[in-house]
Amino acid sequence: MSPFIGELLGTMILIIFGGGVVAGVVLKKSKSEGSGWIVITIAWGLGVAMAIYAVGQISDAHINPAVTVGLAMAGDFPWASVPGYIAAQVIGAFIGGTLVWLHYYPHFKETEDQGAKLAVFATDPAIRFRPSNFFGEALGTFMLVFGILAIGANDFTEGLNPLIVGALIIVIGLSLGGTTGYAINPARDFGPRLVHFFMPIAGKGKSDWGYAWVPIVGPLLGGSLGALSYNSWFNGITTPAYFIVLAVFLAVQLTTIMMERKSTKQDRPGRNIVHEKATPKM
Repeated sequence: MSPFIGELLGTMILIIFGGGVVAGVVLKKSKSEGSGWIVITIAWGLGVAMAIYAVGQISDAHINPAVTVGLAMAGDFPWASVPGYIAAQVIGAFIGGTLVWLHYYPHFKETEDQGAKLAVFATDPAIRFRPSNFFGEALGTFMLVFGILAIGANDFTEGLNPLIVGALIIVIGLSLGGTTGYAINPARDFGPRLVHFFMPIAGKGKSDWGYAWVPIVGPLLGGSLGALSYNSWFNGITTPAYFIVLAVFLAVQLTTIMMERKSTKQDRPGRNIVHEKATPKM
């Protein structure tokens, strides 16, 4: 099996388990309806572990463009392989999202909440405030890639490593995920969001493309900073890329602040500003 197919299958497995648990929790008349955030975060963590067990020997199971780009930034992965890996991850996520839709097909018909239907496929923030949303996705992915490299520096009993990475996913979700639904993976959000956009899902609403850049740009920059910071702090290897990515991150963060201020000023004087609120989810 080629690394391309490995990444495709690994990301598909991730979305089947991750998107599947969200569907079970938020869609109507599922036996797991209303199980809550703890169930979602545990399933996502175990889903990551299972994906790594399945394809780790084939492609190293990046299953996440933020991991792929972060490792390339740190010099631990060839840039020439990055486009192929990302393409495989997005395709795998699209296939996984489609399979989740087919599995829960009648439950979409029973569910009126359009936000819940979108939540099966993509993330949106609990409070829509772009500076915090972008920062949260970047921070969560920083901890993901930094944590993966830290885990890799330790010796574990053979076969235990994927479970430790899964535990990392769970703790990120429990600690940082409640604000944006912690995509921390551009393919995990973009691929299934395409499913929501293209497929004839019963009673669906808009796919919220206005927010879609946040779970792409935030994780890519946060993951790159996580890898470069680990190299700098623990290995003593500080490259110009570290400062370039940091500058880009700060520029985007400043831009989100300016965008939010501009949006606020456009509201009528004296009007109380209430940002759109949604249920946090993976």
